[in-house]
Amino acid sequence: MTRRGIAAVAAAAASVAAALTLVAAAPATAVPTAPTPTAPAAEEDPVRAAEYWLADYGIETAWQTTRGAGVTIAVIDTGIAKGPVEFTGAVVGGTDVSGVGSGDGRTPVGAIDADHGSWVASLAAGRGTGPDTGMIGVAPEADLLSVSVGFGSAATRSFTDQIAEAIRWSVDHGADVINMSLTTNVPDWPESWDDAFLYAFENDVVIVVAAGNRASGTTGVGAPATIPGVLTVAGVDPQGRASVDASTQGITIGVAAPSEKLIGVSRDGRLVEWDGTSGAAPIVAGIVALVRSAHPDLDANNVINRILETARPAPGATTAPDPLLYGQGLVDAAAAVSASVPAVTENPMGSLAEWVRVYRRADNPSLPPEPAPTVEVPPLPRAEPAAPAESPLLPDRTTLLYGTLPLSVLTAAAILVALGVTAAVRRIRLASRAPSR
Repeated sequence: MTRRGIAAVAAAAASVAAALTLVAAAPATAVPTAPTPTAPAAEEDPVRAAEYWLADYGIETAWQTTRGAGVTIAVIDTGIAKGPVEFTGAVVGGTDVSGVGSGDGRTPVGAIDADHGSWVASLAAGRGTGPDTGMIGVAPEADLLSVSVGFGSAATRSFTDQIAEAIRWSVDHGADVINMSLTTNVPDWPESWDDAFLYAFENDVVIVVAAGNRASGTTGVGAPATIPGVLTVAGVDPQGRASVDASTQGITIGVAAPSEKLIGVSRDGRLVEWDGTSGAAPIVAGIVALVRSAHPDLDANNVINRILETARPAPGATTAPDPLLYGQGLVDAAAAVSASVPAVTENPMGSLAEWVRVYRRADNPSLPPEPAPTVEVPPLPRAEPAAPAESPLLPDRTTLLYGTLPLSVLTAAAILVALGVTAAVRRIRLASRAPSR
């Protein structure tokens, strides 16, 4: 019976209001306890025999060249437990960014998936219980950094802030590889992650990210697996075919690795069988450590390029490469360590700096406004001289000629007529009063 990865609401920037998931769908299936160091040879050890990916993906062959010595893998997860013998001497440092773990990152965080970080770490760099017994990781001589994060109520800080701080801390404390077996289930990521991931890339760190699982609700690749520059890992079954439940699809996939019937060391030392790209990612992170150990002169871009260029076609692929399901194909540790691969100058998984420049407009200088187009305007006619200012109380020539003078003449005539009429009336009255003869 499978169990789904933990889901919690991310207290992230506005662009990431999504459920967060540890990309694992793990059955509660116990694995036979490994024999003691005095037990039979490795080929008879049930735990080593169950780790089919060691032989099938060229890891045992790569061990003839290197086992990852001198390389540090940071596991940003729920924390790597202190108890299991498989981690003895492996964890060289750690921190907690969740606000609820311990300062060294070794106290598993979360009520449900507290074992997740230990499972992931054991796949990347477990030491086994003896020379030929017990759970052994892909890079058993690499060092581990444990960075514990919390999801939802299992943390007092936002997931966005935790991831940004976890990446920066890992880089500052010597990580050559960072493994992130988690997803937001959405393609976008908060702007605060831009600087954190760029900081890792600028400091020559390879970031390996799980693609996500359909069984945990991820139908398409979600951030951080969508961030340009990260090495995104899809999952396949033991036959090398795309896993139905324990993987997702998307054009940002780089390579594919086993994600079914995996072995993991729990925080109490018990072994379980589990599924998910949460396990595929640390297998690839371990192979990255092998390449970095064998080729310490290579920068992160060329390490990633070797992983991609030496991948072999998947048996279920319809094209080569198959960008939706397998990326460049199935990872091949032996070829990645030993093959001759031409050098590159850019990260084949893309440039986050260029993406930020184009989509965030972060590097665009403030441009002055463009000038308005010039319009030719014909010259205006010459203005007539202005008349001198005159008092509005004094009549001007026009007023005298056409107003005052005619009015005076008419007034005088009217007066004369009035006087004449008055005189005539007076004579008539006088005449009417004269006595009759």
